[in-house]
Amino acid sequence: MNSGVPFGLPVDDALAADMRERLTAVEGLLAESIVCDDPLLTEASRHLVEAGGKRFRPALVLLASHFGDPAAAGVVPAAVVVELTHLATLYHDDVMDEATMRRGEVSANTRWTNTVAILTGDYLFARASDLLADLGPQAVRIQARAFARLVRGQIAETSGPGPDADPLKHYLQVVADKTASLIAVSGQLGALLAGARPHEVDTITSACEKIGVAFQLSDDILDVASESEQSGKTPGTDLREGIRTLPVLHVLSSTDPADARLRDLLGRDLTDDALHAEALALLRAHPAMERARADLRRWADDARAELLTLPAIPARDAFTGLCDYVVSRTG
Repeated sequence: MNSGVPFGLPVDDALAADMRERLTAVEGLLAESIVCDDPLLTEASRHLVEAGGKRFRPALVLLASHFGDPAAAGVVPAAVVVELTHLATLYHDDVMDEATMRRGEVSANTRWTNTVAILTGDYLFARASDLLADLGPQAVRIQARAFARLVRGQIAETSGPGPDADPLKHYLQVVADKTASLIAVSGQLGALLAGARPHEVDTITSACEKIGVAFQLSDDILDVASESEQSGKTPGTDLREGIRTLPVLHVLSSTDPADARLRDLLGRDLTDDALHAEALALLRAHPAMERARADLRRWADDARAELLTLPAIPARDAFTGLCDYVVSRTG
């Protein structure tokens, strides 16, 4: 057994070798795609590309392609398209969040300006569209609809739930649109462009969306539960910033008088270190954490059940291993 998929999932040697070879091709085309005549734009575009990252979405494209012909001409370009799209959203996110760091590096908006960061994100979207044009109208439509969902999810997150809306339902829709949609498209494009059968394309698309939701829910849990920066952020960051993630929403829906102090804290400014520490400790000990873990397991189990209807090939084992990983990473 070897590793050629994200997070070191065990796969057979042939799949691992193919993944390594095609991820190398993805890196080459990714680097080539961001070069232009303007030195500043090229430098700003390289900023996040060269900062690394898991290349999770490209890896899903490549895994899904094994349900058809992984050597099909459109597979590697599709992997680059989803990564360029993902990177473009990060430039825009950092501007909206006023972030100062990204992937261990000074964020583009801090290093240059908000304007440069926004325009760089726009440029990466344009480069993704250029590659898409060669993949056919169906691929263009899939990506365009995913981009619309990304924007819709960001708007919904910014505006918050309406007065009559269920906050938890609103939150899960934001997660599906803003995070899971591009993960779903990764699986969809990989299977589609490799020539997988239509029902297999549909199954992979649906399962990948559920995996995408599960990953975000696991990040929510890790932000509270981890003692280290396992989630890629300082523990309790969402809490400090007043972001109402899954465990918090479960607490706020409680009417138990014993939760009054925690509910009160969650409605206050938690930039104060003492209040933040108290809220974090109470939340870690609250049954809402187990409720959140149960939600996570349901999403992962649903994805696994769909994947198990696919042909029993090594790529399916890697996908189901991903379902196991997303649950196990939260302890």
